[in-house]
Amino acid sequence: MRLLFAGTPDVAVPTLTALAADRRHEVVVVLTRPDAAVGRHRTPRPCPVAMKAEELGIPTMKAATVKSGDVHDAVASLNVDAAVVVAYGGLIPADLLTVPRHGWINLHFSLLPRWRGAAPVQRAIMAGDAETGACVFQLVEALDAGPIYRTMTVPIGSTTTAGELLQELAQTATPLVISTLEDLDAGVAPTPQSTEGVTIASQIHPDDVRVTVTADAEDIDHLVRGASPSPGAWAQLDDKRFKILRTRRLEADDDVPSVVATAQPGQLVATRKQLFLGTGSQPLELLSVQAFGKRTMNGADWARGANINAGTRLR
Repeated sequence: MRLLFAGTPDVAVPTLTALAADRRHEVVVVLTRPDAAVGRHRTPRPCPVAMKAEELGIPTMKAATVKSGDVHDAVASLNVDAAVVVAYGGLIPADLLTVPRHGWINLHFSLLPRWRGAAPVQRAIMAGDAETGACVFQLVEALDAGPIYRTMTVPIGSTTTAGELLQELAQTATPLVISTLEDLDAGVAPTPQSTEGVTIASQIHPDDVRVTVTADAEDIDHLVRGASPSPGAWAQLDDKRFKILRTRRLEADDDVPSVVATAQPGQLVATRKQLFLGTGSQPLELLSVQAFGKRTMNGADWARGANINAGTRLR
């Protein structure tokens, strides 16, 4: 098949790589987002998919939106059999959905109809879901509402972060796309999505991941893992943002000092080798933190340098 591939971040790279290596298909063009300014000097840099496309020798079209303009017209004029989308980051307008002979298919990292939207893996972890997965579905005008071709399910580990789970799914879900293209060629019809159990995974903003220190340790742990590595859960320390990037819930056989066990919500307590946060239920170990303007550090190492005392609290 002649294919258009649309994607932007590194989680889309494994699928592009696999399609380019499959002799049954030809990726004739890659649609991706414009170069983004990064670093202190805000130097424009191509996204991971654009860099991989250049490495593979595939032409790229870069646009923040394809609702109109030159890139819209270029897509409209393409002669392709199908379009494959993996985290492109923009909506495809209705008039372009019928351009490919077999339409557009989208690899989405959730078990649809649960977690339609921009941040499905993050929202699944934050909600405490026991499992998630990936679906390949046909794009329609409504957000992530198209009929489904292929699905896979994976458990969510008790310490897994959103970044780790996304990287895992990016690799293990790629075969779903290859199989779906075979389905398209064979005329296999997708299965309509259920209209029940729909949840929306809206984009995550920093204000969404502020830690409520009076919440249960389990809920805070879910928030931290869902927001890691970006944008990073945070609370205030001395009126400055203090990020919590990795935590550990206490086990039943953990032997902690009484000063840790009785820590009040928001109170930071350091031992020789560990840093703990008091919560609304039980203490939570802070494994990785980032103080304002500082680099990411092991929690205990940060505490030694910060010289915390009994009055040090996150708010």
